[in-house]
Amino acid sequence: MAQKILVVDDEVQIVRVVRGYLEKAGYRVVTASDGQEALFVARQETPDLVVLDLQMPKLDGLEFTRRIRAEQPDLAIIMLTARVEEMDRILGLELGADDYITKPFSPRELVARVRAVLRRAQTGPAPAHVLESDDLTLDLDRREVRKAGALIELTPTEFELLATLMRSPGHAFSRADLLESIQGIAFEAYERTVDVHIKNLRRKIEDDPASPRYIGTVRGFGYRLID
Repeated sequence: MAQKILVVDDEVQIVRVVRGYLEKAGYRVVTASDGQEALFVARQETPDLVVLDLQMPKLDGLEFTRRIRAEQPDLAIIMLTARVEEMDRILGLELGADDYITKPFSPRELVARVRAVLRRAQTGPAPAHVLESDDLTLDLDRREVRKAGALIELTPTEFELLATLMRSPGHAFSRADLLESIQGIAFEAYERTVDVHIKNLRRKIEDDPASPRYIGTVRGFGYRLID
């Protein structure tokens, strides 16, 4: 069965164009025109991914993300934003969005981003089934991460980033390397998003994010799993 995408935007023309491109790519599409309606549709339709405008009436995209993340931690989210301030995009990522794209955007690029995010959210088997580092365990088949046996909820992007690091303990990955590992292609302008996802990961898996014992920073370059 085709994967289902929820498209949320109060601009009718954007919804029409995005829906057309996604349906042509083989996805089922449901829509909403504001944040409150989007919450209702997301709860009723349980989509695989949400394409979400940040600036919406009734309930903005940031508040929608905050609420839906509490209910559906595995739901993939791509933000659409016309805002130029980097802080708005970073805040959305910190709330749990997997990716963002700035208006005006290419519909073909959006479809590529949707495919990339859904690809890393898929639950199919992988060659190495379980990765371990100290008391941290990542199960690729179950898409589960546990610390000392306790389940940790990660977004699809956070899961893939951690899996990439854990597959090569001690190896220093550049931000571009990590971005390519989760998107399939490196978008230089979006390398800053890796820092936000790493920050979120540390908040979830580290005892003290300010003094990490799992994910180390390679200054001026990127990150590595502390071996």
